[in-house]
Amino acid sequence: MAPKFEWWAKGNNNNNRKGTPVVVKMENPNNWSMVELESPSHDDFLVRTHEKSRNKNARQLTWVLLLKAHRAAGCLTSLGSALIALGTAVRRRIAAGRTDTEISSSSGVQKQNPAKKSKLFYSCLKVFLWLSLILLGFEIAAYFKGWHFGTSKLQLQFIFNKGFFDWVYTRWVLLRVEYLAPPLQFLANGCIVLFLVQSLDRLILCLGCFWIRFKKIKPVPKPDSISDLESGDNGAFLPMVLVQIPMCNEKEVYQQSIAAVCNLDWPKGKILIQILDDSDDPITQSLIKEEVHKWQNQGARIVYRHRVNREGYKAGNLKSAMNCSYVKDYEFVAIFDADFQPLPDFLKKTIPHFKDNEELGLVQARWSFVNKEENLLTRLQNINLAFHFEVEQQVNSVFLNFFGFNGTAGVWRIKALEDSGGWLERTTVEDMDIAVRAHLHGWKFIFLNDVECQCELPESYEAYRKQQHRWHSGPMQLFRLCLPAVIKSKISIGKKFNLIFLFFLLRKLILPFYSFTLFCIILPMTMFVPEAELPAWVVCYIPATMSFLNILPAPKSFPFIVPYLLFENTMSVTKFNAMVSGLFQLGSAYEWVVTKKSGRSSEGDLAALVEKDEKKTKHQRGVSAPETEAEKKAEKTKKKKKKHNRIYMKELSLAFLLLTAATRSLLSAQGIHFYFLLFQGISFLLVGLDLIGEQVE
Repeated sequence: MAPKFEWWAKGNNNNNRKGTPVVVKMENPNNWSMVELESPSHDDFLVRTHEKSRNKNARQLTWVLLLKAHRAAGCLTSLGSALIALGTAVRRRIAAGRTDTEISSSSGVQKQNPAKKSKLFYSCLKVFLWLSLILLGFEIAAYFKGWHFGTSKLQLQFIFNKGFFDWVYTRWVLLRVEYLAPPLQFLANGCIVLFLVQSLDRLILCLGCFWIRFKKIKPVPKPDSISDLESGDNGAFLPMVLVQIPMCNEKEVYQQSIAAVCNLDWPKGKILIQILDDSDDPITQSLIKEEVHKWQNQGARIVYRHRVNREGYKAGNLKSAMNCSYVKDYEFVAIFDADFQPLPDFLKKTIPHFKDNEELGLVQARWSFVNKEENLLTRLQNINLAFHFEVEQQVNSVFLNFFGFNGTAGVWRIKALEDSGGWLERTTVEDMDIAVRAHLHGWKFIFLNDVECQCELPESYEAYRKQQHRWHSGPMQLFRLCLPAVIKSKISIGKKFNLIFLFFLLRKLILPFYSFTLFCIILPMTMFVPEAELPAWVVCYIPATMSFLNILPAPKSFPFIVPYLLFENTMSVTKFNAMVSGLFQLGSAYEWVVTKKSGRSSEGDLAALVEKDEKKTKHQRGVSAPETEAEKKAEKTKKKKKKHNRIYMKELSLAFLLLTAATRSLLSAQGIHFYFLLFQGISFLLVGLDLIGEQVE
């Protein structure tokens, strides 16, 4: 038996003890031990005199501390195992992973030579990295020499020193004081001003959202249009609606999206569904075509269109479909991307807003996500998009009647599309392009925050990065192209200011510029040039406040507020690179990579419906295995695909830059700067080794 702690019951007779002995099993990393403890007696909880009360409270405190120590030992053990697992994952990732440039060249993108596009960017990062390592070596040597006093004192004491290292370090200090610190401080002050302006804009948007909630403001269609739809009146507002699903090699999601639109609750004679397939894979084409035939046999008005040449990407696909002769018979067009699954009442909640509102050109629904809790990456994306819809889109809709079309889950008045010049293939953000041109022609927009259309979030960092590159390079292309039209347009000065400064410059250009420059370049460099300073409120307090505001529309995500802040700064590398590509017309600005989907269904009954239809079709054909050669080939191809890891060199370079700066900050006791640099460097390291999100095929 384990030894008893006699001091626990000092002054008491063992025979008079009350209570049940408790055996606590304590775990430590090396072995297991059993310690028998006597539980407090009933008298321990009675207060008789002041001294006895103090005595008993001390015993209770000892009991609690022992239990806390047991929990702490368990936590330390789990922390150690977690660190070992992380180290193993990093080693495996480095051994098995391939760099982003290697994968680009092996996947056939080598034709566009992506390595040359980023050569200058890579070179700058390498210069910063090597410079930071050299400076860190200087600072460590200076630290051991005890050089920790003001610049003037350092100059007087060491300027005439005979030692070579002393002379070199003194000259370095004078160089950074006279030549490096002033321009770095000037750039830092400029970024701080931009940061404050953007934070003020974010705060005003949040106040506008609070006002909308407080006043319960929301778009309401004409009451008679809703009652007519519900009653099924022959005179109800039931216009002809065209539904379009543009897709390209969407093998994972085509079934559920087609099933969703074919089950839209709208008179069959007044709806036509276009499946606009740009797939270059014959197997995928066959599968989609067969799915369309299946729904045609069940009575759905659905047609299949395939383009041989994928010119213009999605914009070219939509433009080609709108040129069909039968489109003139339709008044509205609803657009859904291949992974979007509208509920049956989607048209009944959106179309009535157009009744007796001839100036209304677009009704946009909100997105919701079937996989928002799949991994850390999808959780962080959900925070961003929840703020985008709940705050940005809703506030701009209520107060300005304008916002950027999200490209899907929206209904357009076809007349508004034609009046604005139709779909153009000049940028990779055709949705924003048509929205800006429609706004310049006087059309108004409505955003419905209470109408949701479910879709998927990218689950791998590679897919998310490519999506963000397109979303941030396209607006800069569009800004260059449409700026003359905005200036010459007949809209008011206030609307021109909103378009040029707020919509494009502040939210599309300034935001990625200062995020990358301030937190990824200037902040680590101030550790090596301490004469240029960044206040603690710039590094910590304002970013924390802005992250808090961003996370308000997704309150369940509050535990992820710190990872969100760090990840947003990490993504600023991709966004800044994309912004520069779009602004200066670099080749990567015009790349369009379809975002990978996993094929998750939004509703259980929708998945069951698809499965039921498959079983019904198979039963009619009298087969149980895959019924076509296309499906058999698809099954074999799916088995051959293997997931792998990627290593991102930009993120890794910046990770080492930030971590060396964190080491320098630790030497100079910079306080909050050290913690920010340390955790930001770790987040860059995790992203650079592709340890966030799922692996990719």
